[in-house]
Amino acid sequence: MLTAEEFLPDRLSLTVLKEAAAGCRGCDLYKNATQTVFGEGLVRSRLMLVGEQPGDIEDLEGRPFVGPAGRLLDDALVEAGIGRDEAYVTNIVKHFKWEPKGKRRLHSKPNRTEIVSCLPWLRSELEVIRPHVLVCLGATAAQALLGADFRVTQHRGEFIESDYAPHVMATMHPSSVLRQRSRENRQQAFEDLVEDLRKASARLDGAA
Repeated sequence: MLTAEEFLPDRLSLTVLKEAAAGCRGCDLYKNATQTVFGEGLVRSRLMLVGEQPGDIEDLEGRPFVGPAGRLLDDALVEAGIGRDEAYVTNIVKHFKWEPKGKRRLHSKPNRTEIVSCLPWLRSELEVIRPHVLVCLGATAAQALLGADFRVTQHRGEFIESDYAPHVMATMHPSSVLRQRSRENRQQAFEDLVEDLRKASARLDGAA
């Protein structure tokens, strides 16, 4: 099976990785996407946030977490006392997978083959960044990194032992907050996300 491994550069740096990822053909998702959406942030970032995949706006702009879910994430980071510029943000899958509905492009969840094909990019990002705290946003990211049996609903906000970073946790994806049907449920989900990000922030500050 062809994967992103075939397209990795010999030298690992964020700039070189981003340039190489732009030409990735490790799976078929590039065929319907506008462009590769690579991670964004500073190489010295101690916090890495990993989501599922870029959305419609991210696909058009070429930047991660700049659509509605990204704006909600920014709000949650502010509430948690974390600056967006303090975090490196990226996704498990680097191309937007979608299906048409009228004139709209609706998100379609990447399958296991697409996720496995794209993981070499994320592993390379982890190798370069070496974050102190890694937060998986949503089930797709959590299961890709922590195992297929991992359930965010059962372990949300818990720190999990992992080789990826000294402190690893999973929380809900901002898009799942937006999908809550009632205002009360959205507010509670937002507060839960903020609570988890505050835990991440405490680890950044050296708290146990």
